[in-house]
Amino acid sequence: MPVEQLVDTIVKGIQEKKGQDITVIDLRGIDGAIAQYFVICQGNTPTQVEAITDSIADMAREQLKEKPAHVVGLELAQWVAMDYTDVMVHIFVPDMRSYYNIENLWQDAKQTEIPNLD
Repeated sequence: MPVEQLVDTIVKGIQEKKGQDITVIDLRGIDGAIAQYFVICQGNTPTQVEAITDSIADMAREQLKEKPAHVVGLELAQWVAMDYTDVMVHIFVPDMRSYYNIENLWQDAKQTEIPNLD
């Protein structure tokens, strides 16, 4: 399965639960990157962050037979990281996202902003 198909499915899972401000970072040209892609988004509350996490996991499993190797951060659901080996997903509440500013760490990589669905 092409990794881009997994990225597209993850984005759909985020949009299904009205996740906002989705950024896809292509890390394939970056030496030492831990994944091929990062997908970063936010939910307004810990409850929404958890719902987005569940939606991504369900869609990836049902459509692609993919399961994350690890999921961390669900205890507080302020920042959840899902590790699909080639794709790392980061789901934040807004204040944690602005605090950690992961997009800035990878500013040399190609970043694609996905428009919010209304």
